[in-house]
Amino acid sequence: MRAAIRGIRALAHAVGGWFTIVFTFPRLAQAQRNERVQAWAREMLRILGIALDVRGEPPAAGPMMLVANHISWLDILVMHAARHCRFVAKADIRHWPLIGTLATGGGTLYIERESRRDAMRVVHHMADSLRAGEIVAVFPEGTTTDGTKLLPFHANLVQAAISAHAPVQPVGLRFEDRATGEISFAARYVDDDTLVGSVWRLLTSAPLTAVVRFGEPQGSEGRDRRVWARDLYVDVDALRTKGGSPGFPPSRE
Repeated sequence: MRAAIRGIRALAHAVGGWFTIVFTFPRLAQAQRNERVQAWAREMLRILGIALDVRGEPPAAGPMMLVANHISWLDILVMHAARHCRFVAKADIRHWPLIGTLATGGGTLYIERESRRDAMRVVHHMADSLRAGEIVAVFPEGTTTDGTKLLPFHANLVQAAISAHAPVQPVGLRFEDRATGEISFAARYVDDDTLVGSVWRLLTSAPLTAVVRFGEPQGSEGRDRRVWARDLYVDVDALRTKGGSPGFPPSRE
């Protein structure tokens, strides 16, 4: 019953966000929209019973590319709550009922991940956003994991930062059981998980803490995208783990 009530409140908050995007956003400046999105995300986490633990220094302003590991659909919500940014996400999300409108209203850039040509189009849009002084966030693994490992990074997304001469800040995401501090799988969204099933598992789980660790911003320093992506992998792996050892896989295009 408690989970059902929490779910109803979350749905009501999502619908409220939809109305804000459709009817209020057209009258707001971009900075005001960003503030609304961050406040909405923080309130949604509170409704879901997820505490937010931000460590390190989020970027005060752009241009900045954030590079993070990817565990769940919740990652976008958590990062918005920590610091509003524009995300690059798979094109399917645009067509999800309600969620698609919320993602688009939050400034999401969509990518057809199976298409190399579309990937290059999105890289150009990302570079334009960075040149305009925006904060853009990417999940270079290209898919989600259960949080116990980090997949090789797609290096082509890093090209946007090189082209725009923008710094990149590594970010580590981790969901923990609030009582024990150990990693929690309640938020995962992998393999055969459905969105409804993932949401219900989250609503019925023990209280969680979403940990967002911001590393130090860095410039390319002459590195090409493959080398930079490999170095960023090591940084993100160290940030997302709790005393773990980072790995050194090859980067991917």
